[in-house]
Amino acid sequence: MKERLGAIVLAAGKGTRMKSKRVNKVTLPLGGKPMIIHTAELLRDINASPIILVVGFAKSSVKNLFSDDIVFAEQKRRLGTAHAVLSGLRELPVDVEDVLILQGDDSAFYRKDIIEKLLIKHRQHYAAFTFLTIEVDNPTGLGRIVRDKNKKLLGIVEEKDATLEQKGINEINPACYIASVTFLRKYLPKVEKSPFTGEYYLTSLIDIGIKNGEDIETFQAGNITWRGVNTKEELADAEKLLKQIKSS
Repeated sequence: MKERLGAIVLAAGKGTRMKSKRVNKVTLPLGGKPMIIHTAELLRDINASPIILVVGFAKSSVKNLFSDDIVFAEQKRRLGTAHAVLSGLRELPVDVEDVLILQGDDSAFYRKDIIEKLLIKHRQHYAAFTFLTIEVDNPTGLGRIVRDKNKKLLGIVEEKDATLEQKGINEINPACYIASVTFLRKYLPKVEKSPFTGEYYLTSLIDIGIKNGEDIETFQAGNITWRGVNTKEELADAEKLLKQIKSS
């Protein structure tokens, strides 16, 4: 029997830097349609089922875009990405073995073949947790992928914690993950709250998994088109990128 892949899309955040007060930022237009629609179309294309959208801030603006094929999970208290995934996990049927986790504000550019290759890597290695890495020209503000001299994964270091040498790394984490549901159920409750923000971060699972001898894999996609959208300027940049892709 073919293994079933579910999807959890994080779309609960307030998007403070976007300064969108009435609608969730994932509903803002990109390429003529709400950016979250691009993500939903990709997930339908790879036959992810169910597709769970974790909503919170301005939830009706997200819900009103979809019909019956989307499941909604509400993150009533926005306590970080690990907490959001836990909210989505509660809606996952028991027969789903793996789940693709995306963020609603940075997943519009992912191609079907990239996600399929990520899934193949995950399942070929019987991995607990597999995540996409990409290379960017300017990694400022993004989590760097730290490896040893043999290219083995050591972890992710956030910019605020990075040494000068680590800041020079251009392999980054764009927050695209596939995890076994068993791994998530076991280790998500063990993610500790950040003493700085009071939030629970999904990337903590990588360190937890490595320390517990779980198989944590990466799929290195290299320099692909990708754009996180946190500000109006970044949304404008994403619009330009989309036009370049369509005209090429």
